[in-house]
Amino acid sequence: MRFVLTIVAVLWCSAAIAVAGSPKNYGKALTLKETTKVSEILADPAKYNGKKVRVEGAVVEVCKKRGCWITLSSDKEFESIQFKVDDGVIVFPLDAKGKNAVAEGIVSAKTYSAEDLIKQGEHKAEEQGTTFDPSTVKGPKTVVRIMGEGAVIK
Repeated sequence: MRFVLTIVAVLWCSAAIAVAGSPKNYGKALTLKETTKVSEILADPAKYNGKKVRVEGAVVEVCKKRGCWITLSSDKEFESIQFKVDDGVIVFPLDAKGKNAVAEGIVSAKTYSAEDLIKQGEHKAEEQGTTFDPSTVKGPKTVVRIMGEGAVIK
């Protein structure tokens, strides 16, 4: 009997480890085969604006309030891109931070006024539980993000 319980315990632990390490799908299934480098999108946002892309990178940030976006690292140092989804449609867990992701969506390159950027900065600070200094905003800015359709976090 003790032997059987030991075998069951080992199998259960092995299954739990396998599930914990397996990729998790969010949203729609990925369909694109070719990956676009984040650095290429950021270097020429107009070229990719409105186009569906597949990107890969480490998750460096997750929306703490609703899980409605993740920030993916670029292939170039000190670059990243936000992968935004509709609130409640996909919810990314906080423990996604530090994991690798493959994600697909439509590139959005939009120029925002200083007033809009201040509102966005205040909103993000509220979501993240941080502070925001409006004086850091200097004029209009083009914001590049991916409007997410689906992702796999490994």
